[in-house]
Amino acid sequence: MTLQGKSVICLLDDEFEDLELWYPVYRVREEGATVRFAAPEKGRTYIGKYGVPATSDLSYGELDSASCDGVLVPGGWAPDKIRRYPEVLAFIREMNEAGKPIGQICHAGWVLISARILNGRNVTSTPGIRDDMENAGARWFDEPVVVDGNLISARRPPDLPPYAKAFVEALRASRS
Repeated sequence: MTLQGKSVICLLDDEFEDLELWYPVYRVREEGATVRFAAPEKGRTYIGKYGVPATSDLSYGELDSASCDGVLVPGGWAPDKIRRYPEVLAFIREMNEAGKPIGQICHAGWVLISARILNGRNVTSTPGIRDDMENAGARWFDEPVVVDGNLISARRPPDLPPYAKAFVEALRASRS
């Protein structure tokens, strides 16, 4: 329970990659942190690519970077939807400016690209968006997990164990 008292937001929309959402959420909860889901509509159930549901606790309009310690962005097709909300992009920028852990896996890099926080950063992602990441100014590595300060990135579901471990470690070390 090393994350007791910590609060994490997990961004949500339909067609998230089920494992990329639930695996890190459960790992963070196992360590004692509170995880809340934020989505376009509060209280709505969103369905993953493989049919696993998740219900939002907050709407994107209720996001408040001062009230949480970290954020998880799952992959799948949801990131292409999530990045269209200005309040999400502002939240990601605020979290980055505060140095709070930002976890992103697979296609979740699209959200960070749209938030314009990747210039000069070291990252990984699914190889399918490597060009997008590099065009946003990031240095891309084909590694299971890349940690660059508060930014923790991973490629795909087989990388979930080291990704979740790195996110938990970053959250544990954060001063918020």
